[in-house]
Amino acid sequence: MAASTHPSWGRLTSGFHPAISVEAYEGAVAAGGSGEGARAIGEGSFLPYGNGRSYGDSCHNDRGALIEVRPRARILSFDPGTGVILCEAGVTLREVLERAIPHRFFLPVTPGTAFVTVGGALANDVHGKNHHARGTFGHHVRRFTLLRSSGDLLTCSPSENAALFAATIGGMGLTGLVLTVELTLMKVPSPHVQQHAIRFNTLDDYFAMIDRVDGEHEYSVAWIDQLARGRKTGRGILLAGDHADGSCEFPDLPRGLTLGVPFSPPVNLLNRLTLTAFNAAYLRKAKAGETVETVKWPGYFYPLDAVADWNRLYGPNGLYQHQSVFPEAHAPDIVVRLMETARRAGHASFLTVLKRFGSLAPRGLLSFARPGFTLTLDFANQGEQTLKLLDALDAIVLEAGGAINPYKDARMRPETFVASFPNYRNLEALRDPAMVSNFWTRTALAVEK
Repeated sequence: MAASTHPSWGRLTSGFHPAISVEAYEGAVAAGGSGEGARAIGEGSFLPYGNGRSYGDSCHNDRGALIEVRPRARILSFDPGTGVILCEAGVTLREVLERAIPHRFFLPVTPGTAFVTVGGALANDVHGKNHHARGTFGHHVRRFTLLRSSGDLLTCSPSENAALFAATIGGMGLTGLVLTVELTLMKVPSPHVQQHAIRFNTLDDYFAMIDRVDGEHEYSVAWIDQLARGRKTGRGILLAGDHADGSCEFPDLPRGLTLGVPFSPPVNLLNRLTLTAFNAAYLRKAKAGETVETVKWPGYFYPLDAVADWNRLYGPNGLYQHQSVFPEAHAPDIVVRLMETARRAGHASFLTVLKRFGSLAPRGLLSFARPGFTLTLDFANQGEQTLKLLDALDAIVLEAGGAINPYKDARMRPETFVASFPNYRNLEALRDPAMVSNFWTRTALAVEK
């Protein structure tokens, strides 16, 4: 068993963890308890690990070893007529797009980075800028194969092993090792996006137009200046969009990364001073009213992917990301309270993103996305004062009947998790006993003690 670096994207703890290959795990399972590898399969002794894009500790297991899924990255089949693709769990979304775009297919749902694995997208039931139109990643999964530590290799779909199908979507890798995934892609005239950038001066302006914008466009996401105060509180830019028509002549597959952060600076570079200047400049760049232009697909869906290791900008202590969802009726007040609470605590958020979730019922047992609005904030880790702030943000959300995203969390209290996901015991009942994560140990299992 080799020990190697497997960081989380938040870089809050050491990423040095014991790890084994998928083949080694398959061999241990096949041994059925008669060999050295099989004896290592005990309670909570493993956890699948994809490409390390999880912000928190749901991708770590200090009690055992990680199973490195990324090397298993073959696209097994793709039907350019239907858009159905079958691939191994270690394939990244970027690799799916490289195969699909030449045939004018795109991911029906994608998060803000293309460097997550398909298995990770399934395990976190990721959402994108079009939840109001397409739901989550799990809504487009047809089936997958799941290896349980018992030796059972199961095909899971809405009609076959349906309980495990629902538990694995958003199940954070706890139901077993996903080997292959089959999903349906979306036919598009062009991968690029006709973007409508709408500058707004207040949150009231945003909420007044969001019904219309979501009804007219496939994609919708708002960036907000979290540091603005007084009459400028809640100002931002709503970026709506639809796939451009087939006449778009941009090259469909751009070159790889051209920029990067080669090392972690000794201090946080995304602080109140630098972000105040950045926010003001970003808003000045956006024209008043509505601006329409065609944007290359990497720039619209994955702007931060252009800068390798951008998370290092938060300094040596890493970052926390806080994402919450709350009912629509309370949304305007909750957004203001969350941003002002962070500002009063002396914390500046670089990525302050507001989106609306649609009413499509979750497909996963523990899916985070649900009807309402979701706000994402990220903060450089300043130790105890950051933890106190995050607890305060949790309290505001829970009081409003909302929930905290477990897939991006690294510190929520067990009672916060239970309030957010009161049905968590249904996942625990289906959890593969060999699989556990640091997140599950400090939340769900802590409640059960």
